[in-house]
Amino acid sequence: MEIRGAGTIARAAAQALKDYALVQETTIKQEFDSQLSRAAEILVSTRPTAVSLPNAVRIVMAYKGGSVNEARSDLVRQADEFISTSKEATRRIGLIGSKRIRNGNTIMTHCNSQAALSVIAEAHRSGKNIKVIATESRPRLQGHLTIQQLNELGIETTLIVDSAVRYFMKDVDLVVVGADAVTANGSVINKIGTSQLALAAHESRTNLIVAAETYKFSPSTLLGEMVEIEERDAGEVIDPEKLSGMKHVRVKNPAFDVTPSSYIDLICTEAGAISPEMSYIIIRDILGWDVRDMQEIIENSTKNQDE
Repeated sequence: MEIRGAGTIARAAAQALKDYALVQETTIKQEFDSQLSRAAEILVSTRPTAVSLPNAVRIVMAYKGGSVNEARSDLVRQADEFISTSKEATRRIGLIGSKRIRNGNTIMTHCNSQAALSVIAEAHRSGKNIKVIATESRPRLQGHLTIQQLNELGIETTLIVDSAVRYFMKDVDLVVVGADAVTANGSVINKIGTSQLALAAHESRTNLIVAAETYKFSPSTLLGEMVEIEERDAGEVIDPEKLSGMKHVRVKNPAFDVTPSSYIDLICTEAGAISPEMSYIIIRDILGWDVRDMQEIIENSTKNQDE
């Protein structure tokens, strides 16, 4: 949790692989590949839900080269290119998504998404008079980061508790949230509480926009694989000492939830604003994955396990 936000996590992973490659002293290509593969596995295992992390690692690890120096040079190039295009994607999402915001709108947002903030910030920079309602985003209070950033931009902002989203929805013109993962059917996995916000928006006929870079789309969901929902420590919710005296009580602390595609108006990516139903096309045409790719991976994985 030192690094927050799916996009920021992805860029940090790319930078970590680059830094690790640069300090490898071996001249044996097989050893270099083995060390980098192990590092990639460790990075991917740290945050199971944020699909941006394994996608970023996969992109950087697709390096080529017959020697260590060639492989290292190509990995560094891949990492630098991913970091650069990732930042540019956030900027483009802001330009595209801000067109959906009208002068005088009140926008509700949840958690701390740089992509969602890019949309809001660009609308503000273009001269639109907007207001924002931001949730506190318990239990880690990422909403406090959001209101700080909005304040620095000079945007009038109201902080509310997560459970007040339905109460304030009557004052909202548009909901803008980020995503940790987007599935093949257009459902969105995001910070816990997003689905209840989406439900309140759906009830009041308020449009909900998801701001998500294309590398947050999940190829593995093409073959029905479920995105793992990270369960975090109970100590984030209640003091462990206080809990220790209540032997009949347990605490559940999922970090994310799933918002059905039917509650989403559109997904704003750097490749354009799409309907949730077009998520498969992003995975196939932008990320370059299709069902055959996934089947090959599964077959290879099964073969390795048998061996």
